[in-house]
Amino acid sequence: MIKASRNTSSVSDTSASATSAAPHGLARYGWDEGWAAEFAPYAGQGSQPGRVVRVGRGLCDVVTSAGPVRADTDTGLTAPGDPTRAVCTGDWVAVEPAAGAWCLRALLPRRTEILRSASSKRSDGQVLAANVDHVVVAVSLAVELDLSRIERFLSLAWESGGRPLVVLTKADLVPDPATLAHLVTDTESAAPGVPVLTVSAATGDGVDMLTAAVRGGTSALLGQSGAGKSTLANVLLGAEIQEVRAARDSDGKGRHTTTTRDLLPLPLPGGGALIDTPGLRGVGLWDAKGGVAQVFAEIEELARDCRFHDCAHTAEPGCAVLAATADGTLPERRLDSYRKLLRENERLLARTDARLRAELGRRGRQQQALGRHMMERKRGPQR
Repeated sequence: MIKASRNTSSVSDTSASATSAAPHGLARYGWDEGWAAEFAPYAGQGSQPGRVVRVGRGLCDVVTSAGPVRADTDTGLTAPGDPTRAVCTGDWVAVEPAAGAWCLRALLPRRTEILRSASSKRSDGQVLAANVDHVVVAVSLAVELDLSRIERFLSLAWESGGRPLVVLTKADLVPDPATLAHLVTDTESAAPGVPVLTVSAATGDGVDMLTAAVRGGTSALLGQSGAGKSTLANVLLGAEIQEVRAARDSDGKGRHTTTTRDLLPLPLPGGGALIDTPGLRGVGLWDAKGGVAQVFAEIEELARDCRFHDCAHTAEPGCAVLAATADGTLPERRLDSYRKLLRENERLLARTDARLRAELGRRGRQQQALGRHMMERKRGPQR
């Protein structure tokens, strides 16, 4: 185990003190009977449970029933070369004092995790937050709605295992109720099965509904810079905890005011915890086929009636999806977005899966042959 310097508090070596103290100090951070069961193997060995509230520069801050401690993140507990197994904000861990320092003894199994493709040329994933119950996607109404980007964020959210929620921020900038209602309807069309709330931190409209929606459990805030995440965080926390900067008038984009992923307890009596994340310029998918299917549930349903089980919904005869776009039942924008996200997800996985690369090549050749065949049929017999 690798240690990091930190003044230690006295820690009991008995399992009774560790597990009985934890609910009083950690309940508002999400501690429950399930986590107690996961921690049980370490309880009688001088360890105590804690939750990671921040990670940075090789160290992680952990909140425990005995108070905050700091430990080294390079513990050897995770799979070498797999960044998705690195310690992350929201993780539950077992920590213990040793020789005047704290060290991580174990990383408890995650219930959920928000994964994206790392912003690098390598085929790496990055964990944005762990053990999240609600994924709040913040979308600014100060700029034109980008429905495709909302679908992309929601694909990550559904894949995480958490419950997505879209919050249209800065609603006070849309004073016309009819226009605001139209924007909500458009967003709902890109977010089937997901609640859509409008919130104005300036006027307080919608704050009560948002507070009720995230009460209890852990919520993670996702969105671009300038979406109003830090402002939302301050509203939910009931204090000016996160720095807020004005977005640029030219394009509504903000500067990165949040540079780390911080887990903060929400006020009682509702309780819960909030993870504020830095603004995401790139939202690359990482093995999110299930999330994409959830976002585009109506296309997945239509696809069951296609003639071919492996229909790509491009030019195949008997394609129920294409028929729905032809009669206006399915907006073509939705189909284009669906295709794009699936292709991106497959390309990423193919980088590390030779069999999938071969399958994609075979499928591409089939599509080209089918396209040529359809063109020849349209032209008719050549004289």
